[in-house]
Amino acid sequence: VVERHKATGNIGIGFAAGLGLKSGAIAGSVAHDSHHIIAAGPEDRDLKVAVEAVIEMGGGLVVVRNRQVSASLPLPIAGLMSDLPLRDVAEKTAELNRAAAGLGSVLSDPFMTLSFLALPVIPALKLTDRGLFDVHRFEHVSLFVE
Repeated sequence: VVERHKATGNIGIGFAAGLGLKSGAIAGSVAHDSHHIIAAGPEDRDLKVAVEAVIEMGGGLVVVRNRQVSASLPLPIAGLMSDLPLRDVAEKTAELNRAAAGLGSVLSDPFMTLSFLALPVIPALKLTDRGLFDVHRFEHVSLFVE
């Protein structure tokens, strides 16, 4: 999770299972409730390209494969809403989901799942721009067990 509102430089890093991504990266600026940029994927260079693409669009959703954006949906209104016609948004959303499936995603809507990984008010472990958050203990915790 990359903070995008106050230029704090905060970046929270964690591990996410269940997305199924085998390559590439996905990223978006819809990350409840903070709406920072959240990204996932096994390839660091693709993660970087994905985050940079979201920033360049002024918010949105992207799929990156081999350091190239393969699908995107700009969300220029606060990084949350599109100014495109509904039909275009639906088509681009379907393209995003197909492109994510091409990376190995097993989810019908990986961007919805990704957005809720950053919501630190529902159980159990969530990722914020300040790190991993344990909702039950209501505190940030280490990624590593000692």
